Amino acid sequence: MAAEIIHVKTEDQLQYGLDIRKKVFVVEQQVPVEIEIDEYDKISPDVHHILIQDDGEYVATGRLIYYDDDTAKMQRIAVDRDYRTKGFGRVLLMAMENLARELGMHYSLLDAQCQAETFYRKQGYEVISEEPFDDAGILHVRMKKAL
Repeated sequence: MAAEIIHVKTEDQLQYGLDIRKKVFVVEQQVPVEIEIDEYDKISPDVHHILIQDDGEYVATGRLIYYDDDTAKMQRIAVDRDYRTKGFGRVLLMAMENLARELGMHYSLLDAQCQAETFYRKQGYEVISEEPFDDAGILHVRMKKAL
């Protein structure tokens, strides 16, 4: 794996990330596109998008927004189906956490699909929600990690 971490700065890069998300969330998981694409899907100082590229292919994406003064919220974390179980999700999450630290954040927060809870636990996240909750028809748990 020769993963390259890309901090999205152009509309073309943003579109590559949106394309991955549409494949994963809209096509695979049946999330309506009008829910998946939202006001944070833009180039802005208030939102940070990351892409992972492997041998010229865009394979994973995620975005970071500010949850509060010391907490980053990791969102829309997606790995293309053909690249899952190859470590790209972990690389993406580590890149997002490193960015959060660079931005002065002390905590990382995310809403994990229940089927991905074990993955996030292995990365040091702990469930902080009382019980699973529905987001776009998929059960999630809120998780947090000190950076």
